[in-house]
Amino acid sequence: MYQNQLVNAIPHHFKEYRREQTLKWWGIDADFDGRYYPFMARSVLYLRQMELGPMQNFVYLVGDREKKEALLVDPAWDVKAALDQAAKDGFLVKGALITHTHFDHVNGLEDLLRATDGIVYVHKEEAEFLRGMKKNIKRIEGGEKIQVGSVEVTFLHTPGHTRGSQCFLVNEKNLISGDTLFINACGRCDLPGGDAEEMYRSLNRLASLDESTVLYPGHNYADDATSTVGDEKKFNPYLKISNLNDFLKFRMGQ
Repeated sequence: MYQNQLVNAIPHHFKEYRREQTLKWWGIDADFDGRYYPFMARSVLYLRQMELGPMQNFVYLVGDREKKEALLVDPAWDVKAALDQAAKDGFLVKGALITHTHFDHVNGLEDLLRATDGIVYVHKEEAEFLRGMKKNIKRIEGGEKIQVGSVEVTFLHTPGHTRGSQCFLVNEKNLISGDTLFINACGRCDLPGGDAEEMYRSLNRLASLDESTVLYPGHNYADDATSTVGDEKKFNPYLKISNLNDFLKFRMGQ
C-alpha cells in the first residue's frame, strides 16, 4: 500500500519518463502503460499486464529482465500488440502459458506460433482442444515447474471454470489466475467442462497461498487491476463461504 501511495503522489500530468525516473529513485520497479505493477524493487521479474480485446481480457508477459526472455499468457485478440510491447521493452517472446482454452483466451495462439514457433504450456486435460499445434504443445500437470530465465513458474491445476484450468504462481509471490479467481468474484461454472464443486476446492486451494501474494486476474472486471490473496479472503464473497452446500447455492442457485 505504501508503494501505491508513492505512485499516486506523482502527478499524472508529469511526462512519462519523469514519473518513471522518480519511481526508480524510490527503488520501485514499474512498467508504464497507465497502471502500477507491484514488483519487488529491482526484481529480475518482468510482469506486464495488458488489457486487450472486446471482453476485457488481461494478457500478460512474464519473463526475466536479465535474460530478456518472456512467455505470453493467454494470447488473444491482438497478439501483434503484445509482441510489439515485448519488443519495445527489449524482450523476446519464446512461447505461451495457457490458463484454459476458451476462445477469448487462445484466439491469437496461431498468430503467436507463426511469429515465434514457441512452446505452448497447457494443462493435459485441455491439450486436445488446441488442434494442429501438436509439435508446439507441452502438456502440463499440476505441481510442475518451469524456468523463464531465473523466474520460476509453478503450475496450479484449478478446475472449476473448465476441467483443465490452471493458474501460474510466479516466483511464489504472484498469481496469474485466469478465469478461476477474479477480484471479488470467481469464474463461471455453468459452461461445458465447468464444475462448481471443483471450483470450490480450487478456490480453497488458492486461499491457502500466502496472503501477500499478488493476484493478476484474467479479465478486467473490477475497479482495480490487481489484488492480493489476503484482500480476496477478506472481501471476495466466494472465498468467504465456509462450506460446499452454501457455495453451490450462491454460485449456481442450487
